Amino acid sequence: MVTPRVVLSAFADEAANHKTALEQLTAMSAIGLKWYTPRFVDVEGDGNVEHVVELTDDQLKKLAALHKQYHVNVTSIGSRIGKVKLLDVNDGSKNAYVEPKAYIEGEVANTIRAAHALGAKMVRCFSFYHPQKETPDKYLQQSVDRIAEIADLFAEEGLVYALEVEANLIGQNGELMAGLAKRLDRENVVLIFDGGNLSSQGYSPVQCFQQYQQMRPYLGYAHVKDYTSGLTEADADGEAGGHVDEDMLKNFVPANEGDSGHEYILRDLRAHLPALNKKMEALGLPGLFLELEPHVKGGGQFGGFSGPDGMGVAVRALCSLLDYAGIGYDLRNFDDIRTARGF
Repeated sequence: MVTPRVVLSAFADEAANHKTALEQLTAMSAIGLKWYTPRFVDVEGDGNVEHVVELTDDQLKKLAALHKQYHVNVTSIGSRIGKVKLLDVNDGSKNAYVEPKAYIEGEVANTIRAAHALGAKMVRCFSFYHPQKETPDKYLQQSVDRIAEIADLFAEEGLVYALEVEANLIGQNGELMAGLAKRLDRENVVLIFDGGNLSSQGYSPVQCFQQYQQMRPYLGYAHVKDYTSGLTEADADGEAGGHVDEDMLKNFVPANEGDSGHEYILRDLRAHLPALNKKMEALGLPGLFLELEPHVKGGGQFGGFSGPDGMGVAVRALCSLLDYAGIGYDLRNFDDIRTARGF
């Protein structure tokens, strides 16, 4: 029997104390990862950390050259698309509003530019902020309309719009994410499951698994982080969701220690991997990515930090779960070194 496989990746800025490109790529190579998602990076090594979509064309060329030197590939662009207000209303939040045309010409265009410069086929995105004190389901169609415009631009550019589940956004749980995906009905739109973004909202392990099940028909990518809030399977009928103060989240843990139910999810995922890998390969990707974004030393609205040691712990924790679930994965080995040296 052929063992179903996933492709491992990480947000490399989480593994770098100073977020320099050299630190990030060195960490990825040493840990054994061949793929990563760029987000915040200091390309020049001069202390100037910028979001990848804000890099100049010259900086993007330098970063692409480093990818060749370190033999790494880009999983996705860790964009901020969809992390702005859907409507221009004062709802007491700190979230910005950008007029749609200006957003397309600015943030979206820069993200497409970065994706092409770095050879990315996929962009991590979000579902927009609804007014903070209102229910998200009320704004589902308006979110779909905004996402659809960007996703269609991505399709013209050969890019995948990967939509992440996250607290406080319209797509804040599996049910809402499935609703968005069903209405969008586009081949280049896939969903990103993230257990830690659910358990940090108070979902129990069983509830996280149920949210994953709702997303599974549209799944194309998964982020791996976890959170511990003390909930157990006995809490599965409790209330979860609602507004989360992201600045106060402090209990992120490796995937084998938290409340997201990764062991349930991975055991179920194994049976669906052949079809999911086939879907992603048709979109020009090597298969389903499981991407480490562990936040084990802290996380917030636009990123997190694990350090090189924390990232190493998180990768080993995920690999232990994959071994348990019977899912294959690739880390660098001596054959990769032979190939790089031209043996």
